[in-house]
Amino acid sequence: MEQRIPDPGSLSIAPIGRDELRTCEAWRIAFTGQRKDHRYYEIIADTIRDHFEYGYFAIRDASGRVLAVQPYFLLDQDLLEGVKLDRSSLVARIRRHHPRFLKLRTLMLGCTAGEGHLATSKYLSPAVVAGTLAQGIVAQAHALGTQMIVLKEFPRGDRRDLACFEREGFGRAPSMPMTTLDIDYRSFDDYMQNALSAKTRRDLRKKLRAADSSDLKMTVTDNAASFIDELYPLYLQTYERSNFHFEKLTKDYFRRLGCEMSDKTRFFIWYRGNTLIAFALCMVESDEIFAEYLGLDYDFALDLHLYHYISRDVISWAMTHGYKRFRSSGLNYDPKLHLRHQLDPIDLYVRLVSPAANRIMRLMLPWIVPVRYDATLPKFSDYHQIW
Repeated sequence: MEQRIPDPGSLSIAPIGRDELRTCEAWRIAFTGQRKDHRYYEIIADTIRDHFEYGYFAIRDASGRVLAVQPYFLLDQDLLEGVKLDRSSLVARIRRHHPRFLKLRTLMLGCTAGEGHLATSKYLSPAVVAGTLAQGIVAQAHALGTQMIVLKEFPRGDRRDLACFEREGFGRAPSMPMTTLDIDYRSFDDYMQNALSAKTRRDLRKKLRAADSSDLKMTVTDNAASFIDELYPLYLQTYERSNFHFEKLTKDYFRRLGCEMSDKTRFFIWYRGNTLIAFALCMVESDEIFAEYLGLDYDFALDLHLYHYISRDVISWAMTHGYKRFRSSGLNYDPKLHLRHQLDPIDLYVRLVSPAANRIMRLMLPWIVPVRYDATLPKFSDYHQIW
């Protein structure tokens, strides 16, 4: 029997429990066509617990039928996240006496470990899903006791559907963009010859020789459970060196991702002799491969130029296996610029629950996002698109 398409005016949103999701068809199809489907959201909710509380909004029709499910999470958001504060700075001095200064209880739509997406629905268009969320989200924020609402890192392609949030008082600003690289070439050498400048080719070959002479060996697996104890300390080394911290992955995250999503997950692992010195976690969807997380042994990483070596090996493997685009998470933009990546913008939508405070926030927002102060990003030819 044909399903009735509901009147958008009859829709409502409210939290739904995890137990009810187990038998909810709308949840199982919520992210169809995305590499990070509903299984991924369940894994992060179970394994990345530090500072986060997870929940789900159900969009229902007048009869109570669940038509779409959008994940959310709660956290205490530091408005200066990613800024390394000097102990003598004014903010640091204030926080010695008022630890919550410039920290707000926040409701975020999206994903703690990755970019966000609007939930897919059999019955509702993305615009209707977005419109229903936009109209009901402030009331939900009040009920959850939060002071700020953020849509975390939604792709540029969603801007038209998400314009309803701007009409509801949200400000939009760019987050640190992802990048994308066309890898539809016969080989990595073919890509270097046709995509890179002569200077970049010379510099890259010089860097690759350092690792090639060290006799590194790569293995690829869809499940790294047996490597976790060697792999995880390398992730922590890389995590601690980053200026921007949001989520901190756990051993169980890596273990469950391989065990439960082996169709989407690829672990690239490099050994030097019997020592595991690097790994790259990638995910795949259709003809695209996504670089998600790296782990490097920094006793070797800089001298061997492991970042470039890993990029070469992963891209070469992807070309051999028929993938056409290599997509990477944000940060580390300088080598990506020279390797001819393009920016893949993702946006933040931000609103304070208080209307008066929100008017100030909308003026401040474009000036406090880290992208404005990254020296490399403006060198990309498509930089203007992130705004």
